[in-house]
Amino acid sequence: MADLAPRTPGWLDWHPSPAEPSFRLPSGAVDAHCHVFGPQAEFPFAPERKYTPCDAGRDRLFALRDHLGFERQVIVQATCHGADNSAMLDAVRASGGRARGVATVRPDVTDAELRALDEAGVRGVRFNFVRRLVDTSPKDALRTIARRIAPLGWHVVLYFESADLPELEDFFASLPTPLVVDHMGRPDVTKPVDGPEFSRFLRFTDRGDVWVKVSCPERLTVTGPAALDGEREPYADVLPFSRRVVGEFGDRVLWGTDWPHPNLKDHMPDDGLLVDHVRRIAVTEEQRRRLLVDNPTRLYWPGER
Repeated sequence: MADLAPRTPGWLDWHPSPAEPSFRLPSGAVDAHCHVFGPQAEFPFAPERKYTPCDAGRDRLFALRDHLGFERQVIVQATCHGADNSAMLDAVRASGGRARGVATVRPDVTDAELRALDEAGVRGVRFNFVRRLVDTSPKDALRTIARRIAPLGWHVVLYFESADLPELEDFFASLPTPLVVDHMGRPDVTKPVDGPEFSRFLRFTDRGDVWVKVSCPERLTVTGPAALDGEREPYADVLPFSRRVVGEFGDRVLWGTDWPHPNLKDHMPDDGLLVDHVRRIAVTEEQRRRLLVDNPTRLYWPGER
């Protein structure tokens, strides 16, 4: 066996004992954004990766799913695995139909490879524009990929930071698929929720077939408090942004844990408290059902009621 690479210095592992949520999730709830890392000995990390995480394999992910009360999951390819989707596909296949996948592919992917991914349960591809995680995001290549996946009925998941939206917006609008934006486009929550930057994001969402994940307050917060030690009102500075999106785009919002929370620097949240935080993001029973059940089911298990 090859030597295993040590994890990135300062890496924060997932929370070892998340609380049991007090919020009982509605029947059919979907964790619409989570990942698997390795295990490295079985699924080596990509040589070009920007970080080396802890192991966080499918068994841990499924145990968390059951502990939190989700019925289904959407497993998003992690950048540490590059375009080798083996770990993600292994988890999707092992789920017994309870998971779908979002892959990373290259422009030279064959039609046969795309069909195999589709048959395995993949329903989208992810384009990453966060500069600290990828060297480049060549638009022509990504546009080619989008054209290739459109006939399959897949969508493109976009990961970018709010400050970069002005230079990316026209490219995004040119893509021939539905778009799913990770983590509300990473807004700067020190700026007003009705200010020009977030208003631009809302206009972008309103103009097209754009879905938004109101996830990862732990990644966006500046003043907290953190979802730790029983805190019942965490991430107060992010909440106005999440509520605004849910209020305006209730039929196109999604939520996910982001387990195992890659590249966090400040703290590792308690996933049980993150689930409880959903009640503060979506304040009515109808909003919660759309966010957790109806919308992700329509996107990832189309045809099901």
